[in-house]
Amino acid sequence: MLDSLFRGVFDSELTAVIAPADFLLCVAVSLLIGLLLCGMTMWRSKSSGSFAVTLALLPAVVCVVIMMVNGNVGAGVAVAGAFSLVRFRSVPGSAREIGAIFIAMGAGLIAGMGYLAYAALFALTLGGATMLYTALRLGERGRCRTLRITIPEDLDYTGVFDPVLKEYAADYALKHVKTTNMGSLYKLTYDLTLRDPAQEKALIDELRLRNGNLEISISSQATAAAGL
Repeated sequence: MLDSLFRGVFDSELTAVIAPADFLLCVAVSLLIGLLLCGMTMWRSKSSGSFAVTLALLPAVVCVVIMMVNGNVGAGVAVAGAFSLVRFRSVPGSAREIGAIFIAMGAGLIAGMGYLAYAALFALTLGGATMLYTALRLGERGRCRTLRITIPEDLDYTGVFDPVLKEYAADYALKHVKTTNMGSLYKLTYDLTLRDPAQEKALIDELRLRNGNLEISISSQATAAAGL
């Protein structure tokens, strides 16, 4: 019984022609898998509506392409070239979104080969792993911050903020220096690990006393590192 469930739709076909009923079945299952992946990927994450629609439709698109190629090497090469153009004509997304697209394409490929049960199992396994890693906050470091400080051009930034950073940060490093406003201002970027995340405001107040009360921003490193 279990073996028959995981048997491919096209395994028993003696002809290269795909029956309309089999075609519709594969597309329908791919659409359901797309909706499932969309819901599991969007759990506890912020993504656009257009990404959600794309993720829900992508398995069905890949499924149809694989069914139409149907062993034709020339058509397969043409399809690979067409898919490679999509990457260069789209806006780069976050690492999470790119991973979700790969999962959706993999599920669509399996469904297009006729292995619908394996496609559903693949989607459930990878979608469940995504939800688990999201719940565990895998890779997130709650105390790591990116600090940006604006200073006037006449302030020597070398070591001027070290006493404050040593007090509030367990570890810190100056990563980037940039001039702005026609060279009249400098923008410093630090990566740091706070001793106590609740002391963010106190850190900013101390820094304001040293940079002439110019702009200061502090953000989670995960915000900047989300893109590939």
